[in-house]
Amino acid sequence: MDIATIVGVIFGFIVVIGAIVAGTGARMFFNLPSLAITIGGMLCATLIHFSLPQFLGIFSIIKKTIITKIPSQSELIQKMVNYAAINRRDGALALEQEINKINDLFFIKGLQMLVDGQDSESIRELMSLEIQYLQERHSVGKKILEFMGAAAPAFGMIGTLIGLVQMLANLSDPSGIGVGMATALLTTFYGAFAANLVFIPLAGKLGMYSKAETTAMEMITEGVCAIAQGENPTTVRERLQAFVSQGRREEVKANI
Repeated sequence: MDIATIVGVIFGFIVVIGAIVAGTGARMFFNLPSLAITIGGMLCATLIHFSLPQFLGIFSIIKKTIITKIPSQSELIQKMVNYAAINRRDGALALEQEINKINDLFFIKGLQMLVDGQDSESIRELMSLEIQYLQERHSVGKKILEFMGAAAPAFGMIGTLIGLVQMLANLSDPSGIGVGMATALLTTFYGAFAANLVFIPLAGKLGMYSKAETTAMEMITEGVCAIAQGENPTTVRERLQAFVSQGRREEVKANI
């Protein structure tokens, strides 16, 4: 679980709402019609722009930015080195008992193909296809969050324009101009708040996780293919360390 996302959102709300309460009070910052225009308009625009299954998947997308488990590079390298040693000593069939110790479905699929005796080219082709479709799914999720981040301020501005039109239509009562202007500007506030504290940061976090998960899957693919080719543990380690920056290679260096 990514505590940073939860802490960032919660403290973001606390900071903004706390500043409002400490200043003029929270009551004047709550306006149901303004909220309906901003959030409702944003959701309707998202539903128009994307398909219904994609729209309904927004909850799983947000969950992905909070609850995700990506194996560390050092852990992956060490496991691959161990599997390479087992393969060299006892053969590929000996790796079957290692499959039950793994929770990663992608990792399991790669090892299972290795145990089944498939060659490295077939393994790489299928696993690369898995990576490709994962990237496409994450790309759609990121686009949805980015669209919502752009639509929220836009509908906030639309709500402001509606409020200004209503206010200018009643200039006969000067005492209501200030209140009307404040209400009109609330929609802009709602849109900017939702976009910059929730949707745009979540889109960025999803993009970062997508890259990290893709790298981990590519390391798994490379390691399984190297083992399928019968390479020794040292060579497997050197191949996987190519995914790591020079400064961190000693840090993630696996024991052989």
